[in-house]
Amino acid sequence: QLQIVESGGGLAQPGGSLKLSCSASGVSLSDYAIGWFRQAPGQEREGVSCIVGGSGTYNHADSVRGRFTISKDKAEKTVFLELNSLKREDTGVYYCAAASWRIGSMCLQSQYFTSWGRGTPVTVSS
Repeated sequence: QLQIVESGGGLAQPGGSLKLSCSASGVSLSDYAIGWFRQAPGQEREGVSCIVGGSGTYNHADSVRGRFTISKDKAEKTVFLELNSLKREDTGVYYCAAASWRIGSMCLQSQYFTSWGRGTPVTVSS
């Protein structure tokens, strides 16, 4: 399993932005699908955004489409999630996870992911 590390969470005002980063044991992520998931207090974890290594195929949950952007660096060692136009309901702990690139378009479904980070908290509040 990979060791996943997230960073970049924090406090933002409604309408503000944050940028999260995810890296995995210093290895190339080109063979993996990387997903971002979040869990708000008292709620189930949900898939937010994901990107598939190699192809660069990505997907977003309807709740964040048009506001969040997922990308990766040229070396494919870091995946970024840009959170824009933040809303209070975006508050939660954001987790990065890795799965085989073969899951393709199913990359918002958490059951396919085997390596998870510890999460980084995001709080949207005025």
